[in-house]
Amino acid sequence: MIQHQLLKIHFPGKLIFGNGSLDGLADEVLQLNAKEVLIITITPLLDKLSQLINQLQEKGITVNTDTSITQEPSFADFRTLMQSIAQQNFDVVLGIGGGSVLDVAKLVAAQKNNTQTLEEIVGNGLLKGRTTGLICVPATSGTGSEVSPNAILVDDEHQKKGIISPYLVPDIVYVDPLLTISVPAGITAATGLDALTHCLEAYANKFAQPFIDMYAFEGMRLIAQHLVTAVNNGADEEARSHVAMGSMLGGFCLGPVNTAAVHALSYPLGSTFNLPHGLSNALLLPYVMEFNAPAAPKRYADVAVALGCERQADDAATAQAGVKKIRELIAACGIEATLTEVGITADAIPQMATEAMLITRLLNNNPRPVTYDDAVAIYTAALG
Repeated sequence: MIQHQLLKIHFPGKLIFGNGSLDGLADEVLQLNAKEVLIITITPLLDKLSQLINQLQEKGITVNTDTSITQEPSFADFRTLMQSIAQQNFDVVLGIGGGSVLDVAKLVAAQKNNTQTLEEIVGNGLLKGRTTGLICVPATSGTGSEVSPNAILVDDEHQKKGIISPYLVPDIVYVDPLLTISVPAGITAATGLDALTHCLEAYANKFAQPFIDMYAFEGMRLIAQHLVTAVNNGADEEARSHVAMGSMLGGFCLGPVNTAAVHALSYPLGSTFNLPHGLSNALLLPYVMEFNAPAAPKRYADVAVALGCERQADDAATAQAGVKKIRELIAACGIEATLTEVGITADAIPQMATEAMLITRLLNNNPRPVTYDDAVAIYTAALG
């Protein structure tokens, strides 16, 4: 099943992980000799960042903040932001927030002083460089964007587009799990299941790599074991730390291997129905697993073990135990489990299937080919 291809990994230049690590970020920025910093974040985090901003300003660094990204960003959102900061002379971009904020921060750093248009960099490997410093700090445990070469925007036709480039990997990453403590239970659940999906789809992937398998397996194990605790008791620092680590490991999977049919089929749920990305993945994950398992029974048996299942009589039975475990995990997290529950009806399925089939960048990675009819069948099953 697995087709080995060239392994390419672009790690951040520096990675700091640990509870309370945000306290060291001001000194990190000072060492860069930055004169002006742009912080892209969200309004609820401003209180937590006041000390950082004060420390930078006391050292004579000009600090500008932008909180305009409040949902999955569009081309229009990005253009508006770039216009609003056109007169600023920042030499470092600091992205502190969820995946949407980090994706935009990465693109702002890349597009500052870049003659390429946004449309010209959409796709894989088309961005020609980045001259602005980039530091990313995740405030949710989900996308792994802080360590990935990916950024996702919704285009003017409401289709999700990926921009993938080694230049989008940050120079410095700070992962402070304490930043995620204030994240509400529903968002904790959806983003955690998104991170789990990154790991799972990288492991059960046509182009899986042994080096990435290590990250993917451990990421699945950590998230499956600790996510429900993080959802039910957001102040549990140990659970938050383990889920943050699992999310980061999932981010490392996204460059060399990437995701597959779950993500491809989830895109229309986000672009058409404005469902959060993590929830879209969770709604489809068990159904795509059922579809894929016959084509990759050993891989899905390993997935089941990572999720905490015992090995059964054979790989096929173990794989099915994994599907059951995922359903139990979604239920324990308390989020919706069917498309019907989020208001999607059968008449929307043909259009969603048509749109999903355009995401060949991800469908090509799936261990089992997905046809239009397959997509319709998966969506139909997911209605519940």
